[in-house]
Amino acid sequence: MRTPHALLATTVSAAALAATVMAPAPVSAADAVPPPGTYYVQSATTGLNASDAAGAVEQHRPRGDEDRQQWHLRADGTLENTDSPGNCLGRSGEQARTVGCASPEARWRLTPVGADRFTLTVPGTDRRLTVAPKPSGANHPAPLIVGTGPDGPAGWYLTPVDPATRPMPPQHLRTLDQVTFLTAHNAYANGVDGGYAPPFVDLFPNQRRGIERQLADGVRGFMLDIHQTPDGAILCHNSCTLVRRPVALWVDLQRMVDFLRAHPDQFVTVFLEDYVDPGVLRAELARVQGLSDVLYRPDRTGVRENGWPTTAELADAGQQLLIFSDHSRDADRSAGLTRDTFGVMYQREWTVENHWSMGPGVGTSDWSCYSRWYDAGTNLPLTRTEPGFRPLFVMNHFRDAAITSTAATDNSKLADRARRFCLPAARKKPNYLAVDHYDLGDPASAVSALNTYTYP
Repeated sequence: MRTPHALLATTVSAAALAATVMAPAPVSAADAVPPPGTYYVQSATTGLNASDAAGAVEQHRPRGDEDRQQWHLRADGTLENTDSPGNCLGRSGEQARTVGCASPEARWRLTPVGADRFTLTVPGTDRRLTVAPKPSGANHPAPLIVGTGPDGPAGWYLTPVDPATRPMPPQHLRTLDQVTFLTAHNAYANGVDGGYAPPFVDLFPNQRRGIERQLADGVRGFMLDIHQTPDGAILCHNSCTLVRRPVALWVDLQRMVDFLRAHPDQFVTVFLEDYVDPGVLRAELARVQGLSDVLYRPDRTGVRENGWPTTAELADAGQQLLIFSDHSRDADRSAGLTRDTFGVMYQREWTVENHWSMGPGVGTSDWSCYSRWYDAGTNLPLTRTEPGFRPLFVMNHFRDAAITSTAATDNSKLADRARRFCLPAARKKPNYLAVDHYDLGDPASAVSALNTYTYP
């Protein structure tokens, strides 16, 4: 039986989130050295994978079975690269290198350090495989090193290439973080409900059906861009200049609230790409009739302490709509009004999300799956988790431009990318599959497939 969700407020700073990436949990029996098998050697600091880069071992963006990132853990404790039989993850001096598996430099002592993390230590020493220190104003360097630095960067996940899954619980026992929802990228940019971009740009909508039809078709996640104008928070792509008949945010939110009132067993999530002042957003939300009746506030219900509630609990409580903003809490503090005071959650505190683009609108795609929030100033890896709390995982699967033929092909491959690339990269199942042209390529089948099992 789940712990009741106490009504209490929780405020989380960016510094606290960063600390959770590194904080070890007590070692348990579940953290024993894993059995022989094929794994990704994945940094607990960055979420990136160890890759054989022409003999050097570097951390690269997770790319599934591409880019020489899979390692076979052998019974003797060596890690053999699956693309280069006989070559193992080893070292030469202070640099991580691939070496012959028979070499003493290929030996490591794997030690559990809690939360499914391990260190790889040179036998008989205190030198460990580690991510190199992060220079000021830059990301951690790609080359991995062997040294005696701090514990955090020396923590590694051994993520199974073919992970064990469990059957999905019955409908009434499914927690929010176990469920996957079909999500429309730029849901407002549909050309049906109104204008969304200047002339010519509006020839390439991200969706072909309006919000009400999207809801009827089973879309349950909505990515919306809001810009500030004298009329309030308006839905536009990049800018509202020259946009004909733009739609206000409150109009689409009203559509969603009306739908939820008519369907009390359903749950909807809104993701705001947010370019408005907090006071403007608060006034916009105040125009939505019945919003407070369905708004879900995870910050007031003990989610960080007890985990996510079941969808049945949310339905029973009438808490059916969750709203996220990608805006910065720190920026809002300086403005004197934070968005969570009126029910809009800061997305970086509650979710992880992969980079938003697979490449240009035509041509080959990039299926690497790495954090949207990994750069010189931010490090929130997809693998981020906290004791008792697992962030929701937003998986983006679209390109720079929404070309219908490309989207149809990409969407037909969504389940494969989710299973082979993004699920192991995040060490969790995607909760939101965000696509362009959700009506093409049958992305709903990928949602259905993911909703048959749980992981981890």
